[in-house]
Amino acid sequence: MTVEHVTHAEHAHSHGADCGHATVEHEGHTDYVHDGHVHHVHEDHVDEHDGVHAVAEEHAHRHEAECGHEAVQHGDHTDYVHDGHHHAEHEGHYDEH
Repeated sequence: MTVEHVTHAEHAHSHGADCGHATVEHEGHTDYVHDGHVHHVHEDHVDEHDGVHAVAEEHAHRHEAECGHEAVQHGDHTDYVHDGHHHAEHEGHYDEH
């Protein structure tokens, strides 16, 4: 079985503990949620990871039109900008987008 190695081209931003992107633990490493997809720092470049389900941290309020967070249309749903990253409602929790 061959695993496709998809590299994110021209990525000038350095991901790390203080980069501001939400993180997801994935198969023994940390991925970073960036612009609607997931990045993994690999050797001297950044890989794209598809199919990673990035669950947002729990929070007590529900995102909706009057919640106070900026709403952003994302495909067929609405994301809400929360603490510098996007949350999307998904099956009783929020995903990072």
